[in-house]
Amino acid sequence: MRDTIRFLKGGEIIELENVGPTETVLDYLRLRRLETGTKEGCGEGDCGACTVALGRLIHGKLVYQPINSCIQLLGMIDGAELVTVEDLSQDMRLHPVQSAMVDLHGSQCGFCTPGFIMTLFTLYHAEGQSRSRKVVTEWIAGNLCRCTGYRPIVDAAMNSCFDVTDDAFSWRANETREQLQSLADSRDIFIGDSESFFSAPATLDGLAALYTQHPEATLVAGATDVGLWITKHLMELPKMIHLGRIEELRRVENSPSGLLIGATATYEETEAAMTEISADLGELWKRIGSKQVRASGTVGGNVANGSPIGDSPPALIALGATLELQSVEGSRALPLEDFFLEYGKQDRGQGEFVTGLFVPRPSPNQVFRCYKISKRFDQDISSVLGAFRFTVDNGTITEARIAYGGMAGTPQRAEATEAALAGALLDDPSTWGAGMQALLSDYTPLTDMRASAEYRMETARALLAKALMEISGTAAADIRVLARREAGHDHAA
Repeated sequence: MRDTIRFLKGGEIIELENVGPTETVLDYLRLRRLETGTKEGCGEGDCGACTVALGRLIHGKLVYQPINSCIQLLGMIDGAELVTVEDLSQDMRLHPVQSAMVDLHGSQCGFCTPGFIMTLFTLYHAEGQSRSRKVVTEWIAGNLCRCTGYRPIVDAAMNSCFDVTDDAFSWRANETREQLQSLADSRDIFIGDSESFFSAPATLDGLAALYTQHPEATLVAGATDVGLWITKHLMELPKMIHLGRIEELRRVENSPSGLLIGATATYEETEAAMTEISADLGELWKRIGSKQVRASGTVGGNVANGSPIGDSPPALIALGATLELQSVEGSRALPLEDFFLEYGKQDRGQGEFVTGLFVPRPSPNQVFRCYKISKRFDQDISSVLGAFRFTVDNGTITEARIAYGGMAGTPQRAEATEAALAGALLDDPSTWGAGMQALLSDYTPLTDMRASAEYRMETARALLAKALMEISGTAAADIRVLARREAGHDHAA
């Protein structure tokens, strides 16, 4: 065990022993290092003003990813390279991204500019990206600008981010890899005492033992939700256990039968595998947060926090996913829909934690659709999310699995609707009516700031009709996913 965290910054190894359980990277930079280039905007991972880059070794490659430093806990960057806007210029020479922003007038007030620069820095170092405005806009969807306008920023990215890398970070990449390798170890981290600590176990057994000893501790994976408990809810969280150093929890294993996802595998790490299962899943994954959020946020965390409006649980429930849990007593598995008992309550015993998910692959006679409805297209919370898996035999629906988010206190299946659709004919819309009517008895939605109860119910029924019309061939799929389905990445009825 060690009582410090270690990371790289500016080519030097930084070692810290006084790390508070809720101290953020942003506070460390601005308050301890007095590096104020990184800005505090929304404090919740939405605006991107606080964006910094983290460099890590992923499958032996040095990869830079953007993160929101306002909600990233300082202890979580152990073993990484931390890059801020202050680190980019070398010998009075601006970084290529910075030069392009100056030349193309990509900044006015400048408050958001360092965040844009750091996100584009990660695009500059990303491999295999095609030079297109679509790639740029997807990359900067988590960075907001209120005065400049996005056109000159996108122009700057187009001019700078898609050529051969030629900056100080590419020049010293081999040295950086060696330094990061030297920081890697298998020791548990524990900083603090029994009353207040930041801990990062390196093994499942170590996690189980520590969590049994401190069952009131907060488990954190990506901090995209826990970070808001700190910055917005101002919660006192004196005991923090970070799961990110346990290799077994990061697994993403594809097989003919399905996909095994470790609890700390991020959305970024699982996007390709999810897209392979269904083009709709791939599109859903792209709309979960931003690049910054998807680089940190985990699928397991989205499930474990039990939110009724979490994006991934309804889709995973409709696919028939199974949840894995573990404690010092052993491990168990249960259908994902059984994990959510009621609002704010899950089927998780004291000292028990989520270790992973198994997502079955649809069989050749099954079709899957999911749709997210939100006020903003990118980086917004769902008003309603509907997910549908239909088993079809000779044009007849023989089984339906349907789940919605935002319609109840938990992600929940529409069991009456499923039963009513058994035997429905895809070529006879009149046989769909029983299912549309049954949906009224499956849910009693609430009115809140995102949507009224009436809107939610009408939208839920419209999404069911959309799914049925798509799979019956009476309506085309969303143009964003149609091309991928036609390329053979979706199952046919």
